[in-house]
Amino acid sequence: MRRKLVVGNWKMNGNLAALAEVSAIADAHRRAPGVDVAICPPFTLIAPAIARAQGMPIGAQDCHSKECGAYTGNICAPMLREIGARLVIVGHSERRQFHHETNEEVRAKAQAAVAAGLQAIICVGETESEREAGRAVAVVTEQLAGSVPDHAPDGDIVVAYEPIWAIGTGRTATCEDVGEMHAAIRAHLKQRFGEWGALVRILYGGSVRPDNAAELFAVGDVDGALVGGCSLTAAQFVPIIEAASRQ
Repeated sequence: MRRKLVVGNWKMNGNLAALAEVSAIADAHRRAPGVDVAICPPFTLIAPAIARAQGMPIGAQDCHSKECGAYTGNICAPMLREIGARLVIVGHSERRQFHHETNEEVRAKAQAAVAAGLQAIICVGETESEREAGRAVAVVTEQLAGSVPDHAPDGDIVVAYEPIWAIGTGRTATCEDVGEMHAAIRAHLKQRFGEWGALVRILYGGSVRPDNAAELFAVGDVDGALVGGCSLTAAQFVPIIEAASRQ
């Protein structure tokens, strides 16, 4: 059985004072042993967050595909692993949109993360216009084909489906839409990777809140959530963790 996984993506938010929230979330994680929980704060907070996390995994929001070199402003996967990070998000829609990352670049980052011993959370998702055109499944399947490494079963890979039109908008895909997409993702992974495709966890992301988390977690093939704004405080994030632990 796949354990539920709830990951908080703090994006470009948080400061040293916010680490009190990490401690509170870590306390809740210890009280919910049936669910895996992780936080991905900004780069500047990774090391101090690890010190406050009581063993709860702390990760990053991106990494470079190379191990070193003249890439000013970038951070590589081995650097993250060295300071104690245990996972990294790659291919988030905001990276794809604002930094023009391609599927090939996302795949290379995922490969680098796995090679460094990190769990790679690979994000996929369609725009509103793509969904309205009836192309949502085709777009996401194409992203999976291009972004998930061929040797994915050799590493710790998680897929996160985030419909772009639902990220930070307050809009959430219907359970029917989520179920259809997660089933399509599962089918692609099983067809491509066989037995491993049935084991990899698929997260939903896109305005996940305390009031809709339980309903989303009950959908088939929804193995957890990648949470944005509601992961910034324990008051909002802990109820989502608790909802996952009840599944």
